[in-house]
Amino acid sequence: MKKDIEIPIAKDVYVALIPEWSEDFLSKDWNAYILNNRKSKIEMVLVVSKGFDGDKKTSTMRHGIGVVEGKSFEKIELVQEEVLLLNNEFFVTYYADDKLYEKRFLFEKNSVNENKLHLIPLLEKEGILAK
Repeated sequence: MKKDIEIPIAKDVYVALIPEWSEDFLSKDWNAYILNNRKSKIEMVLVVSKGFDGDKKTSTMRHGIGVVEGKSFEKIELVQEEVLLLNNEFFVTYYADDKLYEKRFLFEKNSVNENKLHLIPLLEKEGILAK
């Protein structure tokens, strides 16, 4: 029975943190993005994010992104500097090819800083990809 259950592996979908200038706050802020590097769109995209480190926790945020077209991206949320001192988890669920996919992405505590930036081709901006 267990051998008949197919668990699809999520590929070519990523979460990145990008430092961007905010005209509203006149500061450089970190924004989280979901990237779809597949040729086809992903649908019913849901992202659940939270920060944690031992007994310290942030609120759990839920984002209904909807559709992310192939070879494109969508902004998830602003991530405050204080939260980057914690582990940041993004749990992504989506439909593609008539299957449900899910994947956990993690930015380990203190791993997000300007010294670790590299070019994210799909966004054409410098940022950090989650593990």
